[in-house]
Amino acid sequence: MPIKASEFIQNPDGSVYHLNLLPEHLADTVITVGDPDRVERITRHFDKVELKVRKREFHTQTGYYRGKRISVISSGIGPDNIDIVINELDALVNIDFKTRELKKETTSLDIIRIGTSGSIQEEIPVDSFLISESAIGFDGLLHFYDSEHIQNKEFAKAFIKHLEWFKQKAAPYVVDASENLINRMEGPDVHKGVTGTNIGFYGPQGRILRLALQDDKMNDKMASFSFNNKKLTNLEMETSAIYGLSKLLGHNALSMNAIIANRAAGTFSKDPKKVVDDLIKYSLEQLIK
Repeated sequence: MPIKASEFIQNPDGSVYHLNLLPEHLADTVITVGDPDRVERITRHFDKVELKVRKREFHTQTGYYRGKRISVISSGIGPDNIDIVINELDALVNIDFKTRELKKETTSLDIIRIGTSGSIQEEIPVDSFLISESAIGFDGLLHFYDSEHIQNKEFAKAFIKHLEWFKQKAAPYVVDASENLINRMEGPDVHKGVTGTNIGFYGPQGRILRLALQDDKMNDKMASFSFNNKKLTNLEMETSAIYGLSKLLGHNALSMNAIIANRAAGTFSKDPKKVVDDLIKYSLEQLIK
């Protein structure tokens, strides 16, 4: 049965509504970035760029890096935008755009986030790289989907107890990264950890400018938390949503973090642009191995 036009929305040219892409525009390996300007910082390393599409904050380029076809897409900031991006990426490979029906055979994408992040553990310094082995979502997005079966409930339960989680906040959820992508992207100088995905940049990450916080000890509690010898290592704003939706839809996902701030030490990278560019080059090389 065709999906209703109000649910799967297409533009007049047949492209998917927000991303403005057609199925043939997308590679099976997708790099996501928050900043639209970061797309070209990646594709400038490509041998060839065959497509450039831009709509709102969603900027996509598809091309080849050393013979491997890769799409790079900007999501903007936050899990709400990730809800759009991951669902529409999945639609591009798993919905027939002419009949508006689900395909009988599904396609699995490799989705790699390359983004910035702040460490909350002093031993993970600025200018380092970190792979998110798991992500804790504070955003509540995954609770809108039938997702209980992919969540690490014991991990989330221990976290809620340790932080004395305020019940009016969304319940944290925990989802693991793709083991296959971890194995492909890891390296001797790359840290691994558990990433916290926040719903905002200031209060939700414990920053105080003029507004008082509901829990001004939250970051200290997060830094002291451990479950099965795994610590919460860093904070950002997209990873848990990418992991959760990707796992539900059958895609492989991994988040590569450029650590540009250390909240425990109160330090910030002197050259964050270089750290991100170094992570881009590292990630592209790992993807072609």
